[in-house]
Amino acid sequence: MKETILVTGGAGYIGSKVSHDLIQKKFKVIIIDNLSTGYNFLVPKKSIFFKASVLNTDILDRLFKKYKFKSVIHFAASLSVEESQKNPLKYYTNNVLGIDTLLKVATKYDLRNFIMSSTCAVYGSTQNGCVKENSFLLPENNYGKTKLLAEVLLKNYAKKFNFNYAILRYFNVIGADSALKSGPVKSQTLFKILSKNIIQKKNKINLYGNNYNTKDGTCIRDFIDVNDLSTIHLETLHIIKKRKSFEINCGYGQPLSVLEVINNFSKITGAKIMINNKSRRKGDMEKIYCDNKKLQTILKNWKRKVFLNQSIKSQLNWEIYLNKKNVKIK
Repeated sequence: MKETILVTGGAGYIGSKVSHDLIQKKFKVIIIDNLSTGYNFLVPKKSIFFKASVLNTDILDRLFKKYKFKSVIHFAASLSVEESQKNPLKYYTNNVLGIDTLLKVATKYDLRNFIMSSTCAVYGSTQNGCVKENSFLLPENNYGKTKLLAEVLLKNYAKKFNFNYAILRYFNVIGADSALKSGPVKSQTLFKILSKNIIQKKNKINLYGNNYNTKDGTCIRDFIDVNDLSTIHLETLHIIKKRKSFEINCGYGQPLSVLEVINNFSKITGAKIMINNKSRRKGDMEKIYCDNKKLQTILKNWKRKVFLNQSIKSQLNWEIYLNKKNVKIK
């Protein structure tokens, strides 16, 4: 058995996938999740699970005292751009005070490595939409603002208490675990909604804005499959012990428009998808995708293994699985 890792938010979409993969690599995984957006059935059976919030200092203290974690992977956060605009206080509490509380406890117990899930929403708009890790940071929505504050907090703690950190800035995460051990349950992402609607024979989608200054008028995004993203976490955990701290963009650097994604779903499933044009949503960026050269330079062993068609198929299979399992969505 390798070292014992604390995974916060390990009952969620990405946290559960990474937890499954850590266990497969013989790590001992302790998960803390308050199940506000996570689900019991996503938690790996071979992990040790505690239903609690990262705002709960007492339980964090007991866990660090008992398991003496040297490494933490922090997923626990609220992550809807739309909701963050309506409820900024919730996002400040969960995303900023959450990591602050966690780091206050962790640094009492000789923390050595901290991996934080962040987001491309920390960047502002750029003229061509392509962002590097050193691009200007000017978030346009409350979700991005709270994640940037969390990044700043992490860097300050690391400097004061001398531990290594990695900040992983996710772009749009898609797909499901290749063995269907985990996947998105309640999210309102484009891939999730399309898959769910197609499986339920409701071949339609709301399109928020079709007059952006892009090739087809729809938003441009960078997508990354959850299986490839999980591998990035495992590679980061391996390499962070041997090098200085860093932040990296987690995307493929191959932008796709919303309309291109819809057309690919249609092509793979044979379904004619009706598009319901809606007005733009507040907080949505016109186009954003990444330069991922730093990712490839730092994580030399990481290579993309999953491509768009595979992501669409795994997402569709996940929806079929959820229907069969009759999962009750909160």
